[in-house]
Amino acid sequence: MNRFVWLASYPKSGNTWFRVFLSNYLCDANAPVDINHLVDGPIASARSTFDATVGYDSSDLLADEIERLRPEVYLHLAEHATAPLYCKAHDAYTTLSDGRALFPPAATSCAIYFVRNPLDVCVSLASHFGHNDIARVVAEIGDRTHALFAKSDRERNQLPQKLLTWSAHVLSWVDAPAIRVHVVRYEDLKLDPEETFAFAVQFLGLPYDSARLRRAVEFSRFEELRRQEDTVGFGEKLPCAPSFFRQGEVGAWRAVLSTSQVQRVIADHRAVMMRMGYLAPSGEPLF
Repeated sequence: MNRFVWLASYPKSGNTWFRVFLSNYLCDANAPVDINHLVDGPIASARSTFDATVGYDSSDLLADEIERLRPEVYLHLAEHATAPLYCKAHDAYTTLSDGRALFPPAATSCAIYFVRNPLDVCVSLASHFGHNDIARVVAEIGDRTHALFAKSDRERNQLPQKLLTWSAHVLSWVDAPAIRVHVVRYEDLKLDPEETFAFAVQFLGLPYDSARLRRAVEFSRFEELRRQEDTVGFGEKLPCAPSFFRQGEVGAWRAVLSTSQVQRVIADHRAVMMRMGYLAPSGEPLF
């Protein structure tokens, strides 16, 4: 059975950037891959995949009914897969009321979890959702009930996804029981992409070739992603967002967040920010 490799993250934490790199590395071509035709499958919350697997329309189901079926969908897909299933996921790693994991270990090969300084996540998310309301995002990443696509509109192309707080999301994956998890910091991708991508390639058990890796890194540079998006668009961009590949900067929060917003993010997430290397022992941000 070919199992899932979950490419998991809180939104806007480098997940898509890694998927572009992985596609370039796997394809090993002489030109960058098309960002609209990556080698991985649809996001784990794709409504169309769920509907096709269970055989009926999820818009007729309640959210808890969908959640109870999702582990069975992943088990079925893994059982019938003919190749490893690289799959983007934004859900937190949660368990259902009956104790089953949303992402079953039996259907899982491993996971790579992408984490980013929550101060920068706030800036990127506000732009991604097209409202630029930083205060709203600061509150949402500290809200344990926060979820994506959880409103009553069931015709969206994605199923509801529990995010929890930013801290709880991070811990749910990095401390997930019964699965192997490799943690990748967005900032390390920016500061030392070759070494950081190399560690991920080796974790995945892929054949390692330094020249191939350097080429994949070059083809995945932010400038190339912006060029393609500006030229042909990107299917994962929300209609309300000006662009998907915005700036990709480390430390952009310093010019955007107010002092009180920075203080709230740190107060809400201090322990996990320190564990992930985003705060000095003094409590000062390191990125």
